[in-house]
Amino acid sequence: MARARVDKYVENSGPYRRPAPVGAGFFARTPSGRIMVERVYDLYDDLERQRVMLSFMGGLSPDLITALLDIVERKLEFIELDGRVRRRVFNVVTECLQNLFLHHALPATEGGLADEADGAQGVVMIAQSGTGYSVITGNAMAQGEVSGLKERLDHVNGCDPAQLRDLYKNTLGNGTFGPAGGGGLGLIDMARKSGSKLEYGFVPMDNEKAFFSLNVNVTA
Repeated sequence: MARARVDKYVENSGPYRRPAPVGAGFFARTPSGRIMVERVYDLYDDLERQRVMLSFMGGLSPDLITALLDIVERKLEFIELDGRVRRRVFNVVTECLQNLFLHHALPATEGGLADEADGAQGVVMIAQSGTGYSVITGNAMAQGEVSGLKERLDHVNGCDPAQLRDLYKNTLGNGTFGPAGGGGLGLIDMARKSGSKLEYGFVPMDNEKAFFSLNVNVTA
């Protein structure tokens, strides 16, 4: 796909920019096909400088999500002294991982059925920032669901704290905010727990799928 076409269809919430893949450019293949492991230190050093506490890409399952959350909880106990901030970050990470698992594109096989092995693929990165923590996720989703998700995100971003509280209560009562699980409660809760707007972007992958990126900044 031409670059101009990609830029034309990107939907962006504002300040968010797609991050370069972590470790991009660090690995190269020798003529024999072996990975040059000598550059691993460069990757390690870059992750340290960017204060990345967790980076994961691949398939997700309930057991793996539990394991990732356990890692996050233990790391937060070590690096974050404020218990309230730890709980907020942990809650946001939990919501983000659940969203990755529940809301993804399941491509159809030749028999017309979705291949579970191809579903629930995601990217997760958690890093400390100057004002708190950034929780960045990405996953493929159906093109037909993009406009609805964008509308819900813009709705949440347009609310102040008091309006978010009321929206959460109303949605909890009627569950009609969104078409998929929880009525959109996850997005509302992430906005409330983070104390900032949800930054997002959509990039078309093909006629059926788009790549959805979400950055949740949790202020300390």
